Amino acid sequence: MARPLSMEFVTSGDRVDRLPDSEAEIAIVGRSNVGKSSLINALANRKALARVSNTPGRTRLLNLFALDGGGSVMDLPGYGYAKASKEMRASWQLMIEGYLLEREGLEMVVVLVDGAVGPTVLDQDMLAWLRENRLPHTVVATKADKVKSSHRQRRVKEVAAGTGLESGDVLWVSSKTGAGLERLRGLILTWLE
Repeated sequence: MARPLSMEFVTSGDRVDRLPDSEAEIAIVGRSNVGKSSLINALANRKALARVSNTPGRTRLLNLFALDGGGSVMDLPGYGYAKASKEMRASWQLMIEGYLLEREGLEMVVVLVDGAVGPTVLDQDMLAWLRENRLPHTVVATKADKVKSSHRQRRVKEVAAGTGLESGDVLWVSSKTGAGLERLRGLILTWLE
């Protein structure tokens, strides 16, 4: 059984060149309110490591977390709806793209998709952009606990189809129940080796 990831917040920045170097890093991206901060907290088994909010768009900078034993995790601002000006949302897009294209040591981009909602056009656009730029990525469906068991198999197929993957290629997790977290922790450690 994989233990919680031991990680600590390091710093925030608005540009890659304002962040400390990392030999190996995992980036977590997703739509606003998909559960990025909740997932980071669940992976570390800590309640307030990453700030969680019910208001979309609270993560406004690149937030770096260091893992014991080496490597780091980057929490990026969410894309999509947020209580912020158009100009600010546009600057986030440039910040995210700049980070993803320029960050040395980036080993994997974990794209979070709301499992209860399914992939949105914004999620599909992000995946297309990552594929176009040949960036390594994996899709993780969050909020697995919100999908009724009677709908689960259909939803698994819908999420896979909507992300251009096979059903077994999407990892399902729940920050609330812990489902899938052990597998994701193991994958993160493997990607950071």
